[in-house]
Amino acid sequence: MSWLVLVVSGVLESVWASALSASAGLSRPTPALIFAVALTGSMGGLAYAMRDLPPGTAYAVWVGIGAVLTVVHAMLTGREPVSVLKVLFLTLIVAGVVGLKAVR
Repeated sequence: MSWLVLVVSGVLESVWASALSASAGLSRPTPALIFAVALTGSMGGLAYAMRDLPPGTAYAVWVGIGAVLTVVHAMLTGREPVSVLKVLFLTLIVAGVVGLKAVR
């Protein structure tokens, strides 16, 4: 259960990071509200997962999922350019996250 909560929390990290960017410094109410709700859920889920998982592993997986999804979202929306090297390095982050789960 902790792993599932951790993955959902990582997805919420991407949501709050993207909403924070869209909020223009928290000056736009809807993205600012999405940011606050997703941040609360993401941190709460990370805290829950850390009750059963080692903190270093939990944090690395949480950040990895959030970072990859945030970059992918930015590339899909045209806010960040796509390159072969960027995709390669994102793949390496995903491989690292999977590896951390595999050695748990």
